[in-house]
Amino acid sequence: MNPITILCLASYFKGAAFLQECKRQGCRVLLLTREKLANEDWPRESIDEFFYMPELTRSTDLLHAISYLARHQNIDRIIPLDDYDVETSAALREHLRIPGMGDTTARYFRDKLAMRVQARDQGLRVPDFVHVLNYDRLREFMERVPPPWVFKPRSEAGAHGIKKVGSPEELWGWVEALGDQQSFYVLEKFVPGDVYHVDSITSERAVLFSIAHQYGAPPMAVAHQGGIFSTRTCRRDAPETQELLDLNRRLLGALGMVRGVTHAEYIRGREDGHFYFLEVAARVGGANISEMVEFASGLNLWQEWARIELAHVRGERYALPETRQDYAGILICLARQEWPDTSAYNDPEVVWRLSKKNHAGLILASPDHDRVLTLLEAYRTRFTADFVAVLPHPDKPD
Repeated sequence: MNPITILCLASYFKGAAFLQECKRQGCRVLLLTREKLANEDWPRESIDEFFYMPELTRSTDLLHAISYLARHQNIDRIIPLDDYDVETSAALREHLRIPGMGDTTARYFRDKLAMRVQARDQGLRVPDFVHVLNYDRLREFMERVPPPWVFKPRSEAGAHGIKKVGSPEELWGWVEALGDQQSFYVLEKFVPGDVYHVDSITSERAVLFSIAHQYGAPPMAVAHQGGIFSTRTCRRDAPETQELLDLNRRLLGALGMVRGVTHAEYIRGREDGHFYFLEVAARVGGANISEMVEFASGLNLWQEWARIELAHVRGERYALPETRQDYAGILICLARQEWPDTSAYNDPEVVWRLSKKNHAGLILASPDHDRVLTLLEAYRTRFTADFVAVLPHPDKPD
């Protein structure tokens, strides 16, 4: 019997644990990535073949390349390891008739307009928004909804390309500059409040695991103004945590999530106390959130995602492992030093240290929620003095 063949697409260097779990379970693992990532520290012992292209964004070239590959490889699943590969993988599955998320559902997990429309139509709260398409509707929105507004590209990842707009004149300037690209944007009411994320595991439409975290400063503010990125596990027995997890379950059902992992973001409005849906991705959260989730719960999201996919290929039922109920938090910042020394941060709750040029980062973990929160606050002050550097935010990642 031939081994299961998994083709992974990776526009960025990530997903090692997914690749390793597939190989551990006896799969044939193929990785298609960009040429500039050829020398990254991929788990090469877990990858049977590498394939390289200049970019993974040229859909026609990619479709031809994978169709050619499929002449001699029986591909069982196509997996996107990065947010930018979700729609590409869906299109390839549709063309090759390989099981998994198709074009329409993939739109709900990549297109910020599509996900908002679907969530709103299914009765979930979303900040008021309008498609940057019809000028009369844009004018009506700006007359009805006071500024500031948030101007968002529909298919970028994270905070890339997002701008806070303070007046109609500023908005029309951006719209005019975009030319034919303006319909790829959405304009949204700015809702002040605290931002949360929920990371989940879904198998056959059932949400089997989810964990809620609250960001320190909103990610958009950190991305554009610099400072310290931080997030920490919400108190598990708090009523608002259960409300957030229930909302997340409703969202994934409304968007048609069948199997895999998701990273969803919500904001709790400062004025009314309600949770609003912001965006969701069918992937593992970035910024080392997966490591933080593992220290809080014992689950490696990359590994579990691989197990879910392989269980489906084999016609088996995925079983969620036992989880812990601990708490964790993370701090990461751009550092002035090339290789910052974090050894002075030596409390026993420090369980992980970031090793990345010009970055400082730590993960803290404890069974005690308040202990994590107290340390995060103290460390945030020290990080500001010891490490923090600020550079202009790029419109798009390298």
